[in-house]
Amino acid sequence: MKKEMLEKFQEYGNFFKSIVDQDRCPIVICNLQHEVIYMNPAAIENYAGRGGEKLIGSSLLDCHNSESVEKIKRVTEWFASDESHNIVYTFHNERQNKDVYMVALRDGGRLIGYYEKHEYRSPETMKRYDMPDA
Repeated sequence: MKKEMLEKFQEYGNFFKSIVDQDRCPIVICNLQHEVIYMNPAAIENYAGRGGEKLIGSSLLDCHNSESVEKIKRVTEWFASDESHNIVYTFHNERQNKDVYMVALRDGGRLIGYYEKHEYRSPETMKRYDMPDA
């Protein structure tokens, strides 16, 4: 049964990746060694001034000051301490009117990494159901 579930999950992998890749908000995924293992296209564009795609494989901790590094480590320790510890609000960016969170990534309850989640608070400017050439 477990093999069938794994095969089904792998079959859905492209769907999950597409959800992340189509998100207009930057998503940076890190493992427990704080290495950037994935950036969606919005993150690559957002962090272009800091290296963009070249950040993949590097340490997230190298991109932050010592105070932020300590906070990141504290959050990951908190995530690891209990399966119910899964999201932490980290800051609000007034200029971009967005909130930023750290979110735990788990496999069967076991912490395997985390990601940075951005939520913009500005109202949508796109017209409802606007589909040019549809």
